[in-house]
Amino acid sequence: MNQKFFPAITNILTLCLIIGAVSVFLANDGYWIGFVLILLGILCLLSLLPFKIGLKSVQPDIFFGVIDNGILAIMAIFGGHFAGVTGAILGGVVGNAITDGIAGIFEGYHAEKLRLQLVSEERTMLKSAVGKMAGCLFGAGVILVIAKLVDF
Repeated sequence: MNQKFFPAITNILTLCLIIGAVSVFLANDGYWIGFVLILLGILCLLSLLPFKIGLKSVQPDIFFGVIDNGILAIMAIFGGHFAGVTGAILGGVVGNAITDGIAGIFEGYHAEKLRLQLVSEERTMLKSAVGKMAGCLFGAGVILVIAKLVDF
């Protein structure tokens, strides 16, 4: 077992607690939540600095998360708008299934492209978890900011 296993697990679980707590605290503040999600995504990436993990090596995971949660957020917003809570849940579930497939295409393509450029992008628990968390927060954050700006 890698000697960085426990620090990596601690990092991921700490991020989960922070993201969960901040999200619950600001859940009713529709204006700021999109910006806060983007800041939490940046926090995720900053948490990789002590592990000396470069941004480029987690790019495929970030792309996956942005596409995955960006489209999911759109589906949930439309589902909620047209069919209330049930529509939001259905939009989220169906959106997640669809976007996992679509985002996987982009993640795989980007990973292959980095390998051709001889950039190390090997999958590790920490890189995959934090990269996808950051990307998901960026994707949903941007969509929520846009939704608020267009008053949807």
